[in-house]
Amino acid sequence: MSHDRISVLTIAGSDSGGGAGIQADLKTFAAHGVHGLTAITALTAQHTRGVMGVHVPPVAFLRAQIDACFADFDVRAVKLGMLANAQVIDAVIDALARHRPTHIVLDPVMVATSGAKLLDDAALDAMRTRLLPLATLVTPNGPEAALLTGIDVQGASGADAALVALRAMGARAVLLKGGHVDDGRTVIDRLHEGQARVDHHSPRQPLEAHGTGCTLAAAIAARLASGATIGQAVAGALAHVQRALASAYAPGTGAVVVLDSHDAEQPV
Repeated sequence: MSHDRISVLTIAGSDSGGGAGIQADLKTFAAHGVHGLTAITALTAQHTRGVMGVHVPPVAFLRAQIDACFADFDVRAVKLGMLANAQVIDAVIDALARHRPTHIVLDPVMVATSGAKLLDDAALDAMRTRLLPLATLVTPNGPEAALLTGIDVQGASGADAALVALRAMGARAVLLKGGHVDDGRTVIDRLHEGQARVDHHSPRQPLEAHGTGCTLAAAIAARLASGATIGQAVAGALAHVQRALASAYAPGTGAVVVLDSHDAEQPV
């Protein structure tokens, strides 16, 4: 019996439709050969046509989940997804301060597909001032970067300005995802690590995909846990997402497709 497999913890919401959230994270972890752990921040009733309901468990139970994972497993990285409200964010911040994981990948889920803001002002402030500075890497899309910085991120100049502003907030590195930024037929994912700035280009695909951001952040966390640098982890994770999109499928009656994260190149 082997006891040497490293673990990655996802602290995020559950997607009953299996396309995003912890379900996407666990599939991605498995594809990368790491053991997946979960601390569930919210339960959702949803499918490929919409969200029917959201239930946020008691914060004390969230703390218990996180503490249980760190008490028994070799947690090399933590991926953060949907954090629901200020109380949940505060509990996560306190837990991270206690356990001090080596890597934290923050996917700041703050804006619904409809464009509606998912976090109230108190939660947004806690994420901006207390959680973001703990992150090894933060992976906002355009609308999320705009909420965090107050900068219009519709074009290249706004995206560049937001990238610099986010890095100045304290995260070690920022990956500004380009799916919501108007760069024409090309998606540009902008990585800023202080002195290093790398733009990753990929063709814009005509898909309404579910769980892309979750899968990307989970893949980065798995690769960091396995010893990759930030640059290596981001490049490998972006390639993994492209492969998963190429074999995406539609499991429900809605137009949304789900990524197929069954395989991954070895991180390092």
